[in-house]
Amino acid sequence: MAKLVFGMNLSLDGYVDHQEFRPSPALFRYWIEHARAATGSIYGRRMYEIMRYWDEDRPEWSAEECEFAQAWRREPKWVVSRTLKAVGPNATLISEDIEAAIRDLKARLTGEISVSGTKLAQSLGELGLVDEYQLYFHPVVLGRGTPFFAGPRPPLRLVSADRVGEDTMRLTYAPA
Repeated sequence: MAKLVFGMNLSLDGYVDHQEFRPSPALFRYWIEHARAATGSIYGRRMYEIMRYWDEDRPEWSAEECEFAQAWRREPKWVVSRTLKAVGPNATLISEDIEAAIRDLKARLTGEISVSGTKLAQSLGELGLVDEYQLYFHPVVLGRGTPFFAGPRPPLRLVSADRVGEDTMRLTYAPA
């Protein structure tokens, strides 16, 4: 059975914003390895549209960015959306009976499936489908933006805390 993990970079005050801060080289290396090892990723529409950036090579990319793009392109993706009509390469659109589709993925696959998108994570959490929450705290305060938890924080218990790179702290929680 696969494990669903919702994990994202966030500020000390709990906001996610991919434009306001970038991962350190060590954390970026971590995300490359994470993409390589994952069974796949489940995206909400908005997060998938952001991540489509990695679908096409860009001349200004570093070797590490090219490496991440290759790993991201290889992993299977499932996109939860009622408005999209089509998705890109190596992606499957889930637009109906979302709960059944995600339960099926969990039942028939093994390994870790990443959940990306705060509203999607909230919905899947409310259905009892998220097995773990990984919060990657960066030493910045934004004061605004999209909160990591889209709604009320679910009851959680701390499982572990560790550093990733020189300036990021990962807190891992399981539903209580």
